[in-house]
Amino acid sequence: MARKRRWGDRKDGRKLRTLSPYDTVSPYIMITRSDAQNYLSDQFETTAADHYVHQKRQEGLVDFGILHVMLGAYVRMLSQKPRINRFIAGQKVFARYNIEVNMAVKRQLKADETNTIIKVVFEPADTAADVYNRFQEAMAKAFTDTENDFDATARVINFIPGLLKKFTVWLLRLLDYFSLLPTALLKVSPFHGSMFITSMGSLGIPPIYHHLYTFGNVPVFIAFGAKRYAHELNRQGHVARRKYIDFTVVTDERICDGFYFASGLKLMRQLLANPAVLDQPPEQVVADID
Repeated sequence: MARKRRWGDRKDGRKLRTLSPYDTVSPYIMITRSDAQNYLSDQFETTAADHYVHQKRQEGLVDFGILHVMLGAYVRMLSQKPRINRFIAGQKVFARYNIEVNMAVKRQLKADETNTIIKVVFEPADTAADVYNRFQEAMAKAFTDTENDFDATARVINFIPGLLKKFTVWLLRLLDYFSLLPTALLKVSPFHGSMFITSMGSLGIPPIYHHLYTFGNVPVFIAFGAKRYAHELNRQGHVARRKYIDFTVVTDERICDGFYFASGLKLMRQLLANPAVLDQPPEQVVADID
């Protein structure tokens, strides 16, 4: 059942009112996301994910790939660890109403091709097929339209003269601080959402540590790289060749404590090691506190 909006809630999230004093004070000490960034690197062995990708393609999910597996695992993790889907705005902590993932894409892999942003809204109960369908729909629209909503908004701002443009961005920050940013801008802004993800795999390079934007409220940035091979000893003492994908995570530590972040990462690891569980919705969706 949807919660009734109360005074202090935003269009994209509800204000949390039962936090500990530490959680409510920390955004006033660490004022911006750049003050509160934590950096983490991890990896996962891809045998199970590769098998799952092959299976999904056999079932007709064209171009299903590791990106969809990672997105599916992240969405499922948030359904069980909702505190990682919080954000900071106006130095207050909010629980996001939905799961919004942003990604920069190129319509063509050319050096002179500019990026555009796709913004995909997921539900906590989504299966891997749901995640695939929602993401592919957003990608298809981005590749079909010569100019999507993000491009159109950026073009309008670009026409504003330099000094006035600086004032415009300041005004947008002010409106966002007081939860007054128009819904239309929230829907297209790549700086507002649950997570930003980028793939270095298509470029054939390792993942970078990408900073969090001080504008907006995205609390997590994930980058993953190309597959790499490693030779390791198996349990029988023989050398085995295994494939890994490295990924990096930059988080805003103000939304929840390190123990909770770690439990979310462990759950995501489990899902990447056994992605077949993503074929079914979760048994229950865990709600954040009030």
